[in-house]
This record gives sequence, C-alpha cells and structure tokens, in this order.
Amino acid sequence: MREAEPQPVRLADYHPPEWLVDTVDLDILLHPTATRVVSRLALRRNPAGTAGAPIALDGDGLTLVRVAINGAPLAGGAYEATPQALVIPAPPADRLMLEIETLVDPTANTQLMGLFRTSANYCTQCEPEGFRRITYFPDRSDVLAVYTTRIEADKDEAPILLGNGNLEKNGPIAGTNRHYAVWHDPWPKPSYLFALVGGKLDKVPSHFVTASGRPVELGIYVEPGKADRAAYAMDALKRSMRWDEQAFGREYDLDVFNIVAVSDFNMGAMENKGLNVFNDKYVLATPETATDADYANIEAIIAHEYFHNWSGNRITCRDWFQLCLKEGLTVFRDQEFSSDQRSRPVKRIADVRLLKAQQFTEDAGPLSHPVRPQVYREINNFYTATVYEKGAEVVRMLKTLLGEEGFRAGMDLYFTRHDGHAATIEDFLKCFADATGRDLDAFALWYAQAGTPRLEVTGAYDAAAGTFRLDVAQSTPPTPGQSEKQPLVIPLALGLVGPNGSDMPLVLEDGTQVQDGVLEITAPRQSFVFTGIGTRPVASLNRGFSAPVNLSSNLTSEDLVFLAAHDSDPFNRFDALQGLAFALLKDGARTGTLPDPKALVEAARLLLSDATLDPAFKAQALALPGEAEVARELARNVNPDAVFAARKTLRKAFAEGLGDLFAEAYAALGTPGPYAPDAASAGRRALRNLSLDYLTLPGTPQALARAVAQFEAADNMTDRFAALAVLSQHDTPERTQALDAFFRRFENDPLVIDKWLSLQAMIPETGTLERVKRLSLMPFFSMTNPNRVRALIGAFATGNATQFNRADGAGYDFLVEVVLGLDGTNPQVASRMLSAFKTWRQLEAGRAAHAERALRRVAETPGLSEDVADIAMRSLG
Repeated sequence: MREAEPQPVRLADYHPPEWLVDTVDLDILLHPTATRVVSRLALRRNPAGTAGAPIALDGDGLTLVRVAINGAPLAGGAYEATPQALVIPAPPADRLMLEIETLVDPTANTQLMGLFRTSANYCTQCEPEGFRRITYFPDRSDVLAVYTTRIEADKDEAPILLGNGNLEKNGPIAGTNRHYAVWHDPWPKPSYLFALVGGKLDKVPSHFVTASGRPVELGIYVEPGKADRAAYAMDALKRSMRWDEQAFGREYDLDVFNIVAVSDFNMGAMENKGLNVFNDKYVLATPETATDADYANIEAIIAHEYFHNWSGNRITCRDWFQLCLKEGLTVFRDQEFSSDQRSRPVKRIADVRLLKAQQFTEDAGPLSHPVRPQVYREINNFYTATVYEKGAEVVRMLKTLLGEEGFRAGMDLYFTRHDGHAATIEDFLKCFADATGRDLDAFALWYAQAGTPRLEVTGAYDAAAGTFRLDVAQSTPPTPGQSEKQPLVIPLALGLVGPNGSDMPLVLEDGTQVQDGVLEITAPRQSFVFTGIGTRPVASLNRGFSAPVNLSSNLTSEDLVFLAAHDSDPFNRFDALQGLAFALLKDGARTGTLPDPKALVEAARLLLSDATLDPAFKAQALALPGEAEVARELARNVNPDAVFAARKTLRKAFAEGLGDLFAEAYAALGTPGPYAPDAASAGRRALRNLSLDYLTLPGTPQALARAVAQFEAADNMTDRFAALAVLSQHDTPERTQALDAFFRRFENDPLVIDKWLSLQAMIPETGTLERVKRLSLMPFFSMTNPNRVRALIGAFATGNATQFNRADGAGYDFLVEVVLGLDGTNPQVASRMLSAFKTWRQLEAGRAAHAERALRRVAETPGLSEDVADIAMRSLG
C-alpha cells in the first residue's frame, strides 16, 4: 500500500477561513516553460476565524521567487515555504497587502490543472483546486475576491489574451515584441473560477441584448481554421441567455461573454466567470463531422456552463461538500432548457436512461455516496453521476412537491438572498421553505442518504366497493458507511387508467382529491384507497419518473402491454415496454433460454404503428435495454456473456417480428433536402437508423448492402456513422472496407477519429482487446490527450461488457496497465478510467476474482496519486 494515505476531509470539520481576500491583482508574464506570476492579495483577518491565526496559503508544485508585505520583502525567517504551502506565522497586521512571485512551467503541466499549454495555446483549469498550481492562495470556495488580471505575452506566440470579466485596456509594450491585456471582473468569485487563455485563436463574434437593454459582446474562440464549426454553439449560447431570462429571471451581468474551445481538456467544460473554457468536442460541429447527438450535447453543455453564471458563480459553494448545489441544480436547469428546445418527453426518457445507466449503477456499488457526501479523500473523484444527475433529480422532486409557482418563488428568493455568497444546501432549502411555508427538513434527507430507494407497490381492485387500494412500501439498501436507512419523502406521480385509456379521477376515501396526481410517500409503509372506481384500472406509477427509485409492482405483462398502448404519460408508455423487455432479458440471462417475446413484440408493433407518436419517441421506446442496464437489474452473479446472448436473441425476435414495419419506416423517413439539426429532423433520423440496425441484423448480403448504400450516400455524419455502426457488428469485408474508408476521409479530424476509435473499442468480439491495443500504438493516438484516452480506452472499459469483462481477466489487466501508466501524468483521467471497476462485485465469482486481483495490484503500487489511490481503496472497500 501507499506509505502515506491522504487524510480524509470531513464536512463536520468545516471552519471558516482564517483570512479573507478582498482583491486579487495578478500580473502574469506568459512563457512556455517559465511563466512568471506576481499576485497582490489584499488580505484581512476574518472576524469569524481564530485569533492570532497565521496566514496559511495553499500551493501545489510551486517555485517561490519572493514574498513581500506592504511593499517590504520578507526575510527568510518570516515565512515558511514549500512547493505545497506558504505560511506566515506572525502577520504584522490584521489588514495587509501580500505580494507573491512564483514561477510555473505550463509545458510540463501534463495534469492539465492550473496553467498548462494545449496545442501551443495557454489555458487554465482551476476547479476544484488548480489555482494553487499558479500561485499561493487560500484556495477554497468560500474565499471570494474581486480579480484584476494583467496578462503579458509574445505577440507572435499569443496574439489573443483573454481573462475573466471585462477588458479594461490592452496594447503593445514599447521596444519589445510583447503585448498585454488587463481584464477586470467586478463580481467577487472564488479562485476556482479564475481563468486565462492566450494563443493563436480565431474568433467567431456576435452580440446579445439582455432583457434590460444591456449590450453584450459574444465571442467563441477556436483553433485557426475551425471558425465555421462554431455557428451552432453560438446560436445555442444566445438561446440559453434568452431562456434563462424567461424561465428564471436571470440576466447576464458583464459586457462580454467568451467561450474558448481547446482540444486537451480533462472535463467537458468549465464555467469560469465570463470566460468559459470548453473541450472542443462540445463546441465544434458541422453536418459533415457531427451527429445529432453531438448537436444536442453542444446545446445542453453550452447552456449548462452559461447557467452556472448564476447557479455556481454569482452564488457559489461554501465548500466542496456542497458541489451538488451548483452542479445538480444546473443540470436540472439545462435539462429544462433542452426540454423546452426539443421534445420534453424524449428528453425526459434520455435523462432517465442516463441516470439509471450511470447513477443507479454507482449507487449499487462500492463507490456509492450521498448527493452531499460527508467525507472525501480526493474531491476530484466526487464529480460523479450522483452529484450531477441524482442532484438534478432531487431538485426536480422539490419542484414536483412545491408546484411551479412555489418552486419559482423559492428560486427567486435563493438568487436574491444569496447573491455574492458561498452557500450551503441548508441555505438553498430554507429559501423554498420560507417562500412556501413548507417544512423541508425531512426532504433534506435526500442529500444525506446514499443508495437508490426501492418502492414496492401493490394494487387491488374491489369491484363491490368501487375502490382501488394502493399499498406502498419503501426501503433503501445498505451502502458503504450507511447500513441503516431512514424513510424518505418520495413524490409518487400516478394515474389510474381505465379500459378506454382515459385517466380516472383520483379521489381518496376521505374525499381528498390527489393534487396534480402526486402522492407523498413518507413512511416505510402506506396505503391509499381511491373511491368511485367503476371498473378495474391499470395503475400508471411514477409517471414522468417523478422520483429516482427502483419500482416494483404487481402489474402483469398484460397490464404493461395495455400501458404501452394507452397510457397518457409518454414516459410510462416507454417504461412499460422497457419493463416487458427487462423481464425477458433477466430470465434469459439467468436460464440461458429467452421466454416467448410475443407480448413485447406485439406491444412494440402497436407503438410503432401509431402515427400520432413522435419518431424520436418511438426510437427511444424501441431501443432495447443495454447490457449494462440488464446487469444492473440482475444485481448479482452477473455473467456478461449470458446477458449479451439474451439481448442478441431478443433483438433477433424484434427484427423478425417487426421487419415489415422497420422496412416501411426506413423507406418513409428518408429526409430530402439539406441536413438540419432540429429536433424533428433528428427524430426522423433516429427512428430510420434504428430501423436500419434491425434490418441489418440478419447479416445477409441484401441487408448489408442497404447499410453500405447508406454509408456511401450519406450527406451527414449522423447517417454515415449510424451505417458504419451497424456494419461494425458484422465481421465481413463490408465492415473492413467501411472502417478504412471512414478513416481515410476523416484522418485529419481528431474529433471524428475519436468516434471511429470508440466504435471499434465497443465491437463485442474476442479480437477487440487486441484491436484496442493495436490502435493505442498508432501514431494518431496519444495517452496525453484525454479525449483520445476516453474515446478508445474508456469506450472499451465502459461500453464493451463482454470484452472488458473477459472470463480470463485480460480486459482488467489491460486497463490496469493503462491506469498505472497514466497516473504519473494525468491522475484525474487515470482515476476516471479506474472507475470502470465500480460494478465488479456484481459479477459472477470467476470474473469478480480477476477484477479484485486487478484492483489490489493498483492499490499496492507504490507512489500512487491520491486520485487513483482513493478510487482503488473505495472500490475494494
């Protein structure tokens, strides 16, 4: 094991900062290997701190040049400095100006945290604790200051100089080939929101006028020659700005808003105040290079980072335990934006599929943790699906419980009361309680208790009494560190669907009308009796996925077929089909024989034949649960090969039973005219390409020829890549030819080649591991580029269940080699790769033993980063 394990950080140990910073003046002289950073901090002792406390500043690998207080250099004995910290034991006053000069090497910064170089451009990433890699600072989220940043660089090397806030002045430096720019951000912010960018970039300009008439200059900066790919991102930005004004009453507050797209970035994007930095895959798009999914992601992530201007920047987190306060809330906001821009039912289905695939799996394994954890060893490892996706679901439940008006009143109060503050979950919930008069103490348990709750619902109809009784039991399974669970407040949206497909009135036996069709489940067991029920209804439960729970009921397969055809709630029509499919797939995986799928196929036929339904909805509903989803439902003793075989058999049944309808859909949904990324067009392509997948499944020459024809004739990446994906599942000359042709066409476009790499990494064949190894040695692959690593290695580990989980353990051994190789250069990416082991305890004994051995090899490696050591130790329990 490691010689010195990192000490845990506990929420219970929170203490206010000893010193506050009012202003930060930075003078940064960019140089590839020796960037000089001079910081001037206006410090004052915190009245809430400890009397006589020293000034203790964080560092990470820094080289200190000098320290001065109020202009006077400090002698060596007056301070203590290491690369990791700067301490002044006896400050001369309670208010002072501290000046610090450091040197950093951006080129050597392979961690991509702090100040680094990417494609010869300078860039920063400071969340969560990267600012300490630039200069010594109280690098915590509850220290808010006003920043002024002067950036200086060689004009040829970095003609563009960008910072937070508004540009105050810029110009040449006389007698040199250098120039400077001064950026001032008038809004106090924590250090994690600091950013600068310098380099050779093309600007895509535009303008926006806020609701109050403030003109805002917009700019998206991209690598030279890529400006034509930023138009959709700019359009999405302006739509996000307008929507936030209308939906939440939030206006933008600076004179400029800039986005920079870079190719080497650990995260998807970063919301630095007024200067968002993006992974270029979430900015760049043309019909030739981007799929419909890429366009939707760009729209959502542009919106997410912009919305952070208020839910994250103007109001930030008191500490990193409150991370969900900005991330979960902002995910909810971007989900609502995308729902309004596109199809709300389709967006809800997509979000729930993501939640179940990522967060439910996380909650069921050794990496389970509450939405607000109580302890962490490495905060980088808590940027998780639980914080983001489950955090968003908690906010959505709050809206369901309070109603539209109550939720908006609470949000308005939150934005008003805590503007300029570093807030907590308690602050957030109190705003809703104060705005509505609702006691939310019990609801707050959603933030503290890990695990996915289980709801067991039993319905019984009494024809003689004309009543329908619903018995509901809730429980939450034990999770690491939380063996005992308390009952939660669970909003259960439901309907009682009559034989004609109409919803019946929801009147309880005491005469109460169920408001908005939502029951509040608050106890371990509750019963509800509905009156005036003249015929047996079918219960439509957890409509719209009103709560993030695992739900089981006594609904029969006939009931599910009925709901799939008649439910007025689109999500539950989808979910009924999924429930039928899950039942078949679980039985097939356990026994080796798939039960008769006739009922499911007939239900799918009814849905596919319904001309009133959105093609995008049909595509979601007819996409069978993935292998990871089935494994999650099985929960233990999972054999990935058996899951794959069961799913393959059911896919074949769909292809045979619905082939005529798929052929009709494929022929009817061809879209003449130029490509457009709008939701309606994307929905037609989604159903057409799903039909192509099923039609190609037999692998006959005629079936393959259809896919080849689409691949060759496609005028957009969505259709071309869909055909390539279909062909990739068949080990034929057509596959080889298509993969080679695709590479030749796009070999100079890294983002497209990433798609090509991922596709090959996910082919469920025994030769895939060797293919991945060969691709990782190709000249176009680099372990220093996070996008490339995620595209190839990440796709293999998380998207290829049979080959990563090979019975001989070779897939695990390969990933461990990658993780240990990455750990010394980019521990964040390494730890995320290692998280692929999060479901290892659910596997059958042989695979589980191989996985445990692989994890122990990592844990016992000397000199591990805190990031990787944390994941290894938690995974092993």
